[in-house]
Amino acid sequence: AFEALGRYKRARTVYQRVGEFFEKNGVGGNFLHGLGHGLGLEVHEPPALGPKGGDKIEEGMVFTIEPGLYFSGFGGVRIEDDVVMRDGFPERITSLPRELKEI
Repeated sequence: AFEALGRYKRARTVYQRVGEFFEKNGVGGNFLHGLGHGLGLEVHEPPALGPKGGDKIEEGMVFTIEPGLYFSGFGGVRIEDDVVMRDGFPERITSLPRELKEI
C-alpha cells in the first residue's frame, strides 16, 4: 500500500494495487474489506480507499491503511497504520512495533 501511495494518487487505484498483490500471493479472495479511510473530526472521512473510492489522495491528508484478510471458519487479521501524505509520499505516524507476537 505504501509503495502504491507513492506512485498513484487515486484511492481506488491504491486499493486495486493491494488487491493485485494479494491475488499474486494466493489470498485475493480473502481481501474482503476496504483498505482505509480518512481521519478527521469524524471517524470515517474521505478519502475512502476502496473499490469505489474516487477520491484523490492529496498532500496533508491523514488516513488509515488497514489491509485485512479473512478466512472462513478460521478468522482474520487487519493491521491499521495511520498515515499522512508529506512531500508526495506516505509517512507512517503510527508508532506501534511491527513484529509479530504469538500469544
